[in-house]
Amino acid sequence: MDFKDQIKQISDRATKLRDQIQTEEATKNALVMPMLQALGYDIFNPMEVVPEFVADIGLKKGEKIDYAIMKDSLPVLLIECKHWSKNLDLHDGQLLRYFHVSKSRFGVLTNGIVYRFYSDLVEPNKMDEKPFFEFSIIDIKENQLEELKKFHKSYFDIDSIVNAASELKYMNELRVLISAELTNPGENFVRHFARPVYPGMITAKVLEQFTTLLKKSLQQYISDIITERLKTALSKENEVTKPEVVPAKESADERSKINTTGEEMEAYLIVKSILRQSVDPSRINYRDAQSYFSILLDDNNRKPVCRFYLEGERKQIALLDAQKKETKYELKSPDDIYSFAEQLISSAKLYEQMKENNPDTESGVN
Repeated sequence: MDFKDQIKQISDRATKLRDQIQTEEATKNALVMPMLQALGYDIFNPMEVVPEFVADIGLKKGEKIDYAIMKDSLPVLLIECKHWSKNLDLHDGQLLRYFHVSKSRFGVLTNGIVYRFYSDLVEPNKMDEKPFFEFSIIDIKENQLEELKKFHKSYFDIDSIVNAASELKYMNELRVLISAELTNPGENFVRHFARPVYPGMITAKVLEQFTTLLKKSLQQYISDIITERLKTALSKENEVTKPEVVPAKESADERSKINTTGEEMEAYLIVKSILRQSVDPSRINYRDAQSYFSILLDDNNRKPVCRFYLEGERKQIALLDAQKKETKYELKSPDDIYSFAEQLISSAKLYEQMKENNPDTESGVN
């Protein structure tokens, strides 16, 4: 099993078990220790992983941190754990104290779901106030996997991580600023764009007007980028897509009337992008029929994730319950599909749970 699969396994485990984890110790055993194992460390070897690592702080002796990753008999990564439901913002001070008296360049604060990585990029031997890297195990992205992999025992190199951490820290802070400006543009941000296009004096009234215009312009620009990428993906998908599997009950005449539209393919790609965080994308397929366009798991007609009704003027998505009963919702644009992300993911996971509960009843392709 490769690193990506191991992390996905931990992600699935965290999603299923967290509500049953009642204590901090259970959080360590169920979520944190499997993560250390995935990173290549032998959790039963005290030369690699030291639980309850002693970090004396001034006159306070016997202060302990939950785990220390060791290299050449020195701690290189300190890990402080909390119960999975705890807000980590309230606990970073404890890690900071341990970090100050340790020779480690890196510290991790985690509740088994969220992991925050700290270093001393601003001032030597003093832990930074903000983490340079943070992710949620139940929603980890591809680029975050690559950053996490740098802490794997096989690739762990202090100098290279410190160099990357500095860049990552500032990129994260810039991303937060960009997100804030896109959501609620500040006065300076609005003025920066208003000056080149507005010939007169920028008064409070003009500033208010351009704030609204800038928000709409930014949203439209981002929407255009997404649409263009979807078109590109659609083009590539059409080039490599396999011949459509049509249910046997349809006659040749009925099949000839089926025309998979660009709008239907766009809906398919959006659903695929939503589900890929919890399902292998190769398992997500579609089938077109005269009356509806269906998204299936494992190309199995008995595993419908959702159906689309896009042929007429009224565009709809149909979500299905455990009894395959449809509930239809109107779509004003393809972007509206994203608002059903949670239901779509739950629908796909339902079949996984059914398979786990009844492993001998897995249906074949239909």
